[in-house]
Amino acid sequence: MKNRQFSVGMDQRIIDIDLTQVTIMAELFPVPKLIDSGQLKVSDIHTIHWETAGNPKGKPVIFVHGGPGGGTSEDTLRFFDPEKYYIVQFDQRGCGQSTPHACVEENTTWDLIADMERIREHLNIEQWQVFGGSWGSTLSLAYAQSHPQRVTELVLRGIFLFREKEMLWFYQEGCSRIFPDAWQPFYEHIPEDERHDLMTAYQKRLFSDDKAVQLAAAERWSVWEGSTCHLYPDLQHIEDTAEPEFALAFARLENHYFMNKGFFEHENQLLDNCDIIADIPTIIVQGRYDVICPVESAYELNQRLNNSELVIVPDAGHSAFEPSIAKALVDATNRFA
Repeated sequence: MKNRQFSVGMDQRIIDIDLTQVTIMAELFPVPKLIDSGQLKVSDIHTIHWETAGNPKGKPVIFVHGGPGGGTSEDTLRFFDPEKYYIVQFDQRGCGQSTPHACVEENTTWDLIADMERIREHLNIEQWQVFGGSWGSTLSLAYAQSHPQRVTELVLRGIFLFREKEMLWFYQEGCSRIFPDAWQPFYEHIPEDERHDLMTAYQKRLFSDDKAVQLAAAERWSVWEGSTCHLYPDLQHIEDTAEPEFALAFARLENHYFMNKGFFEHENQLLDNCDIIADIPTIIVQGRYDVICPVESAYELNQRLNNSELVIVPDAGHSAFEPSIAKALVDATNRFA
């Protein structure tokens, strides 16, 4: 990868080195050893996978993954100092190691909030920090507004408020003008007479009775998002999003939530309820060039909160694993530790 050089003022020159995966991981803590893990039965249908790591006597924090349908990994534990934090993470209904896979029945925002409470009670945690990005920021806000007494702080990234304009931007218009090459396979998978409503067209295919039809649509859906996550394209990430089992859960769950408008009563619900959480210490980390969740939503959220700080990262897109975003998130958790 080549270095980029540009001038600042008259006399100074800055070398801005293109960032690699090694740099990304250097910003994060080492993968901590798991303390415990398990499967928690949360309904007649669903069982969710949970894990704990770090210091059992440390500050409790719950990691809320994105998607919906994204799942967790060992790397999602690395935003927290394992000597200072008691880290909890879980795979939301229908994804990761939770079962049944890609199931949308009994799978709503409010079911997931109830699951978070079940995990908290199961682990005998009184209060915890809530950390979430993208859809994880949506669910974190909804959880905090439902249970503000349980939240010590919020660390949020890539704000998504589930408004119609946000969904249309990414799945119908707007973002396609920035990534026309990545958009074309997603768009052309749908016949011309259905392209006026791509989410509905994909819903028909993702929930087809034909598994091959499901998988073909899921790959196009998942790879479209994977192709737009990073300021510098991450080819390995794009390849990972095409993996059939991941793509199927990711695409079906996202489409299910989007078609149901997040199961909110109205599209401004999260902003309108900000008075409930206005005084909870909050750090919002947002990539300036995030095309999946544009900065406008983070800016509006920050204006609604009394005790929040908005960190706009100037050299990043959407992914939590972009170097400058990873550093800002680690700075946030260190401050709250």
